[in-house]
Amino acid sequence: MEYIKNRFYEKATKDLAEFQRIRKEYGDVVLGQVTIDQVLSGMKGIPALLTETSKLDANEGIRFRGYSLPELQQKLPKMDPDGEPLPEGLFYLMMVGEIPDKEDVINISKDWATRAHVPQHVFDVIDALPKNSRPMTQFSTAILSMAYDSVFQKAYRAGINKKFYWDFMYEDVMTLIARLPRIAAYIYRRIYHNGHHIEPNPNLDWAGNLAHMMGHDSVEVKRLLRLYMVIHADHEGGNVSAHATHLVGSALSNAAYSFAAGMVGLAGPLHGFANQEVMSWIEEMIEQIGTDEPSDSQIANYIEQTLIQGRVVPGYGHAVLRITDPRFTVQQVFAEKYIKNDKLINTVNAIYRVAPPILEGTGKIKNPWPNVDAISGALLNHYGITESSFYTVLFGVSRSLGVLSSLVFDRFYGLPIERPSSFPLSWFAEKAKAAEDAKKKAEANK
Repeated sequence: MEYIKNRFYEKATKDLAEFQRIRKEYGDVVLGQVTIDQVLSGMKGIPALLTETSKLDANEGIRFRGYSLPELQQKLPKMDPDGEPLPEGLFYLMMVGEIPDKEDVINISKDWATRAHVPQHVFDVIDALPKNSRPMTQFSTAILSMAYDSVFQKAYRAGINKKFYWDFMYEDVMTLIARLPRIAAYIYRRIYHNGHHIEPNPNLDWAGNLAHMMGHDSVEVKRLLRLYMVIHADHEGGNVSAHATHLVGSALSNAAYSFAAGMVGLAGPLHGFANQEVMSWIEEMIEQIGTDEPSDSQIANYIEQTLIQGRVVPGYGHAVLRITDPRFTVQQVFAEKYIKNDKLINTVNAIYRVAPPILEGTGKIKNPWPNVDAISGALLNHYGITESSFYTVLFGVSRSLGVLSSLVFDRFYGLPIERPSSFPLSWFAEKAKAAEDAKKKAEANK
């Protein structure tokens, strides 16, 4: 089905002309000054990447092509009017820049269903790993194994003109996204259900089929996974999973190599693994306190104990955001709408009442507010997906929508290999000394 590719081409061709004009006519425009602190603290806030799909504002949160999450919940097509938006619709929006209609979404679902067959060698690779390997190890390895039939890789080796790179990357991206629910569910059933696998249902939507193959066929779980896949899909280009995918892709690596790099980054404790740490921290708190209905004062004491031990409160804080993460809020609203009196979710809400004032009171934390991870595990747990070690895989399936659509843009715009400069510490020391000398001189001349 070529309809989304054609619409992407029409829209992106106009953007490409603007991209080329800006680069040619205004390439020497200075975007801002880079401080030593920005470099030595992880390049935070430095304008250095082109990302079309989403933008994160410190005081507003994530917007996908200009739309906030509440707006997407209203505007994107759903299975039923009272349900959650379909991830296919968000993918269309990120690729084309327009809100799709229901037919667009149905066509993407059908396209992915036709591409969803996973080659046997991928399952063989997964099965060759120890069954108790971490879920993200199995997931990343399976993704790497799919480089075998990359059409982009074959086209590049055949000497295709670079202006057509995007076309073959698009094909790889669509096939890879289509296969991920099957791969994730296979790993889930292998680890937690003795390898009793469930075949895909081609009549289901992308997220609904994932729930089905995991063995969770209720309307409620499908509804939750649709929401989960939408809110975790993208977070502009500078986070580790997005940036790693882009960076490796800039070397003209195929989609499987690039996405696998992103997933290895997502597995880190400071990124996608945080959703597991939230659950572990809450479980430890409940065990130590001795009740699954802790009071606000008990939670406060445990938070203070955590900080005294030099640990962080997982699920709180964000590298960019300075507000409560809107992705946390939409999940909280989901729970209020569909879930009544769940002890774990009640505890999550109590932590939200208690934690920010304590964290802010330390004077050391720039953002004391919850992020997406603070509640996502509690919702999954409520609906029977209790295996927290698998949560990052679900995050990874969702994140594919944003980082892989961005990979198509990278090849369409012909972005070059990424290669920033680096310097030894002595260089920074020299710059600091020069700044100090200039300051002293200026003060002496007053």
